[in-house]
Amino acid sequence: MGIDRFQRFLNKEVSIAPLVIFRIAFGLLMFVSVSRFILKGWVQTMYVMPKLFFPYYGFEWVKALPETGMYLVFALLLLSSLGILLGAFYRLSAILFFVLFTYVELIDKTNYLNHYYFISLISFLLIFLPADQNFSLHNKWFNRRELQMVPRMYLWMPQLQMFVVYFFAGVAKINTDWLFEAQPLKIWLPAFSHFPLIGEWMEKESLAFVFCWFACIYDLLIGFFLFSRRWVYVAYVFVIVFHLATSMFFNIGMFPYIMITITIIFFREDLHRSVLNRLKRMVNYKGAANHKATYLHKITSIGAAAFVIYFTIQFLLPFRYLLYKGNLFWTEQGYRFSWRVMLMEKAGTAFFYVKDRKSGREVEVDNKEHLSYMQEKMMATQPDMMVDYARYLKLHYLNEGFSDPEVRVKSYVTLNGSGTKPFIDADIDLSKESNSFLKNKTWVRSY
Repeated sequence: MGIDRFQRFLNKEVSIAPLVIFRIAFGLLMFVSVSRFILKGWVQTMYVMPKLFFPYYGFEWVKALPETGMYLVFALLLLSSLGILLGAFYRLSAILFFVLFTYVELIDKTNYLNHYYFISLISFLLIFLPADQNFSLHNKWFNRRELQMVPRMYLWMPQLQMFVVYFFAGVAKINTDWLFEAQPLKIWLPAFSHFPLIGEWMEKESLAFVFCWFACIYDLLIGFFLFSRRWVYVAYVFVIVFHLATSMFFNIGMFPYIMITITIIFFREDLHRSVLNRLKRMVNYKGAANHKATYLHKITSIGAAAFVIYFTIQFLLPFRYLLYKGNLFWTEQGYRFSWRVMLMEKAGTAFFYVKDRKSGREVEVDNKEHLSYMQEKMMATQPDMMVDYARYLKLHYLNEGFSDPEVRVKSYVTLNGSGTKPFIDADIDLSKESNSFLKNKTWVRSY
């Protein structure tokens, strides 16, 4: 497809209705999600109480605010999600939500989840979508004409982002442990043997294999079927069944419901128009009609180029693990931001020792004095977090009177039911190691 032809493809007129419904659904879901986060006390336990945080490489400058500041951030997240929902100061609301939500996630990689990353990406895309040009408070307040049609690129942006999530979640499942060992489902499913009716099946190894293969095929193909006008509604039934099943078996919060709800953006335009018109009648909304049905503006070559660059990055990022040596699940270099969802059962223990090179004095660190339960659990299996913790301990013990502290760790990890094995080279000073993307973590033991 030539550049001109591709640009014409992106500029094809489509109804704005799917974008408007998407905006409303996303804003409502985010308002509920942020409210839930606050009410469960997670602001306090994750961002106020910890003594230290584990920053992402290159974002060490991102710091948590004091308690009042963190609650203000979440209050603004609630306000901006309402702005998105209602189309009030929409562009400002989308920018504010993206910046604040991403800021919160950058504070501590202990709390990394694929669906938090997904929400950051969707809220970023919303900044550029004209989703407030119809059925919005902004239109109502300023008597702005209701936009009826938009370039297809605006609809494709959230659709293609969702396709990326599904497809690469499937690609990630093409590995020996998942397909031929049924791991980690073979470990997890027996925990549900107490379920009525289906409980006895949970202990059958064959069921774990069925679930693994079904999940892989589902993720690989569901995006293609959602793009098909003929199969979209059948595909959506599978979306509902799949996400309700994952919600029943695994504690993954709002994510299944978010995916079930916003996947409706793939539905046909006439259905979205029908829903939108019904919502307008419910609230007696009347906007200034644009009978010419023109759209906001055409996508320029710069806009088309930005679209291609953004999604090229999205398609390449999950493969960055190929730049590093070793087992991805073991070293976790290139693991985050690649849609690897619940693919491993990994647990470990880490014993840290700090020795003063000058005096010879050595102490064993009590991790619970410095880390929350979740921080200690995640740190014990993730090498980059171990480096962060070692650096923190070095500074801590310098303040405790050590002249030249070195930090070593004896750690043991089990992966997908394998036996426990030594994880980190116990002879190296971990506080001197780097989390640079350009270096292999050679101090992680290989097997």
